[in-house]
Amino acid sequence: MEKISLSKLFLILFKINSITFGGGFTIVPAIRDVFVNELSLISEKDMMDIVALAQGGPGAMAVSCSLLTGYKVRGRKGAIVSVIASVLPCLIILSIIAKFYQEFKTNFFINSALEGISGVISAVLLITVFQMAVASYKSNGRFTVGVAIIAIVLALFTSINTGLIIFISGAFGILYFNMIERSKNA
Repeated sequence: MEKISLSKLFLILFKINSITFGGGFTIVPAIRDVFVNELSLISEKDMMDIVALAQGGPGAMAVSCSLLTGYKVRGRKGAIVSVIASVLPCLIILSIIAKFYQEFKTNFFINSALEGISGVISAVLLITVFQMAVASYKSNGRFTVGVAIIAIVLALFTSINTGLIIFISGAFGILYFNMIERSKNA
């Protein structure tokens, strides 16, 4: 597999983190498109693992996803470069917004643009979730669908903490795939 240079890794993640609005999950489709589809540096399965780990870890999803992507393609140096590339755009943009906050707060065009962006973000997230669900179903079938349905029902109809649902789902995954691995080796 071809290696990506640290400078190219930085530039790609800096650009992605500069233009993704709407929270941490909006970065997933952009990283997936570049690293899975365009550059073929990460497999679809590895991308799903990165997203799962980024969700489960502390901190911002965008930073965690960038860090894990950098680590996957270039190890520790890639992780460090990726964190810097993901944090720097936020610092620059927030510094500009802080400087001109009053002007931004009352500007019709900026508020309208942000409202328009929110609709697009929802569509992009829906498409990405669907594509990742299809890929997950193809690799793990009924187990994936079963865990997803149980997690959705628990999240919607109980007051169980979402973090606990994720933790329990992960534990079931470990147990299930451990049993499958043992049966293959037996």
